[in-house]
Amino acid sequence: MAGAEEDSRALFGAGVRAALEAWPALQIAVENSFGGVHSQEKAEWLGGAVEEYFFRNADLELDEVEDFLGELMTNEFDTVVEDGSLPQVSQQLQTMFHHFQRGDGAALKEMASHITQRKCKVRATALTTREADKDDANSMEDMEVKVTATNDGAATDGVCPQPESSGPDSQTIKEEDIVEDGWTIVRRKK
Repeated sequence: MAGAEEDSRALFGAGVRAALEAWPALQIAVENSFGGVHSQEKAEWLGGAVEEYFFRNADLELDEVEDFLGELMTNEFDTVVEDGSLPQVSQQLQTMFHHFQRGDGAALKEMASHITQRKCKVRATALTTREADKDDANSMEDMEVKVTATNDGAATDGVCPQPESSGPDSQTIKEEDIVEDGWTIVRRKK
């Protein structure tokens, strides 16, 4: 019976790694070395850390998983994930762990395979860079990034969004989006 549990544990580990490798926010962080020169090693370590987190905390709530992943991304990759993908990845991981707890190796294999097939390739491109006062020793750079995602050839079921046109209409801010105090309301495109 211990062999079946180890097989199931290995399948869960493979599923965790598949989910993390398919996560665009992590892909961008690794490809752009947001975690420093060892970003790839950090991404590999992240899989083991997430797997161990689930094993040590059997009754996790979805928001706990989200918080853990968000904290790891912030601490290890200096990245705040605000694209709405944290709940999705957390849900995938939690579902895989429930399959692991039930010993459902077939469901784990299927889920990992499905995630791998839907994996998107992402590319981040800097749009503009504004630099603070150059005389200031603590000057920071703010970078706006445009993310484009393409499917790597497998299924295209709406999971990987197609790059949006960058025509003049896509970059304009409507007057009603500017509030009295100068703030701009940013809305998600439909």
